[in-house]
Amino acid sequence: YDTITNIASIQSQTLEAHSIVEGIISSISKREFIVNIGYKLEGVIPATEFRYNPEFQVGDKVEVYIECLEDKNGQLILSHRKARAKQSWERVSIAYNNNEILPCYVKSRTKGGMIVDLLGIEAFLPGSQIDIVKVYDLDSYIGKNLDVKIIKIEEEFRNVVVSHKIIVSENLQKKESDKSLLKEIWQKHTEVQEQ
Repeated sequence: YDTITNIASIQSQTLEAHSIVEGIISSISKREFIVNIGYKLEGVIPATEFRYNPEFQVGDKVEVYIECLEDKNGQLILSHRKARAKQSWERVSIAYNNNEILPCYVKSRTKGGMIVDLLGIEAFLPGSQIDIVKVYDLDSYIGKNLDVKIIKIEEEFRNVVVSHKIIVSENLQKKESDKSLLKEIWQKHTEVQEQ
């Protein structure tokens, strides 16, 4: 029933080249995802565009960018990466202003840190912002998902800098405050018992 409802909802959308629409994943292989957007053809998208979220399954809704309804070979050309990138700058700005925690996928190593996929755009995770202790093996993070906070945005140059270290530090502080709260409660409880 869910898949039928999903297909009915995507069939009512307007399909034009260079627009973002919702599609449904109809097939997944190691190399590609087949996506139905309610058009007479289904689109084939490289699996690499979905690797930031290994949880995707057949039947899931995804946003895709229509590059071309039919190319010279009669194929529907879609991109999930471009759909994410187009909408990402607005999402990144909101997340930065709200101090939100965001998931990212570590793509590769670069001088001084890592390149991560953050909401469909590339962001920089400096080596000094990976953890509260110095990390010597940056390569061990490649291919992993991390939670990060945005610490800097340069819209003019389309640069985003993120930190995982902030989250680790905040979690440690929370644990410490939880410990001191428990200690305080225990002391009051002990005083009451003694009285």
